[in-house]
Amino acid sequence: MSTLRKLAGQTAIYGLSSIVARFLNFLLTPLYTSKGVFPPEEFGVITSLYAWAAFIAVVLSFGMETTFFRFANRHSSPSLPEKGPGDEASYATAFFSVAGLSLFFVLICAIFPNAIASGIRYPDQSKMVLMLAVALGLDAMTALPLARLRKEGRPWRFVAANVSSIVVTVVLSLFYFAYAMPKVKAGESNALIEAVYDPAFGVGYVFLINLIASGVKFLMLVPQWPSFKQFDRSLLKPMLVFAAPLAIAGLAGMVNETADRAVLKYLLPADTADEQIGIYGACYKLAILITLFIQAFRMGAEPFFFSHAKEPNSKEMFARIMNVFVAVCMSAFLCVMLFLDVFKWFIPNPAYWEGLRVVPILMIANVFLGIYYNQSVWYKLTDRTYAGSTISIVGAVITLALLFGLIPAMGYMGAAWTTFICYASMAVISYVWGQRHFAVPYNITRVLLYMAGAVALWWGVSLLDSARNDTPLLDALSYALKGLVLGAFMLLAWKLERPLSLR
Repeated sequence: MSTLRKLAGQTAIYGLSSIVARFLNFLLTPLYTSKGVFPPEEFGVITSLYAWAAFIAVVLSFGMETTFFRFANRHSSPSLPEKGPGDEASYATAFFSVAGLSLFFVLICAIFPNAIASGIRYPDQSKMVLMLAVALGLDAMTALPLARLRKEGRPWRFVAANVSSIVVTVVLSLFYFAYAMPKVKAGESNALIEAVYDPAFGVGYVFLINLIASGVKFLMLVPQWPSFKQFDRSLLKPMLVFAAPLAIAGLAGMVNETADRAVLKYLLPADTADEQIGIYGACYKLAILITLFIQAFRMGAEPFFFSHAKEPNSKEMFARIMNVFVAVCMSAFLCVMLFLDVFKWFIPNPAYWEGLRVVPILMIANVFLGIYYNQSVWYKLTDRTYAGSTISIVGAVITLALLFGLIPAMGYMGAAWTTFICYASMAVISYVWGQRHFAVPYNITRVLLYMAGAVALWWGVSLLDSARNDTPLLDALSYALKGLVLGAFMLLAWKLERPLSLR
């Protein structure tokens, strides 16, 4: 079996449940954004609070997943300590450090929920803030058990834990928002609804569902907990030193990824901020096909890169992977953009549609982010994790500067362009820097041709589409042309990459 096929298998299996979870958010978008469920201003509350949650999640995990992978293989690097009884000590030390930080965070939020809610400009939502905090603490304590399952090659236990929370989320979401809420609004009710549903709680049920789902996954992974006796104090300091730059990079990365939805609350007029955040957040979800693939790829790629780094053709393999990665991402871009008039119905309330213009910008931005993640192998394998934090900090500075500069003038369009410029800059910086220390022979010409070609095809078809009259025959021909263009792009990429399989 080729190494690329092995990576594809790991990406498919370990990323399956994560893909389903993220895709679930996409599929729940029609439910949340339907008329009669959450108007843009209420969906904006959900979007904004989850933007803050993303920052907290990075702090709580503190880069310990990657640190565990690296220390479990520390025998391969003379710069890392040899002491300790192996994987068990690394795992226990990473797990209990994250658990301690998570418990401290939840305690602080339980003591000061009103102050925290007021600080993020949602003074009336302290209950939601507290539920979200507890869910974040539980999620952080499941990160290391899931990482260990990935390392040990136990994909089905990994999938089972994630699928359990997905099932809970689906069932409860359908009950509250597709059954109970419509019944109550229609003036109907029954004993079950009256017992568990309060219309006044509104968007709070989104966070309650999240809390219950996180609790189920937490309980599923309790058997994977290490013994505290395996905690190795001698490993704690070097692990924290290794993890700190990763945590800083992750936090800066979250500034780049979600600061737009958090900052909009402060930079837009107070009377329209939540509505604009809701529109932007809903339309952002249409970039899901690319972000799903990036997430699944990262889960399979990180242990794969570490385990194949010493192979003689590893750099050529990494370059080959980049080509395939970009080709897949741009195929997803074409799929969404060519058929955006279909995809937009996943947001069934037309009140959100004015934000569709951000979709192509955000999709290309996320392709650049995926390219950056591909390139991150150079600083992880050479133990230069400070480089990742430096690049992410530069990206964060760019993000914050542009957000404050563009949003007041352009609204959420300024947030979209900020994301694009930030991720493109990070990819360029990482490439230039990485070639000095771990020169991977990336085929830059091919990568750029995939990106430019897909954008040009979409733009050309869009021009033809805008010039036609809306008649059934021309509509059918238009969809046929779009399908042909997408198929031709995918076929060309497949023919170009297939002969280059590395074994």
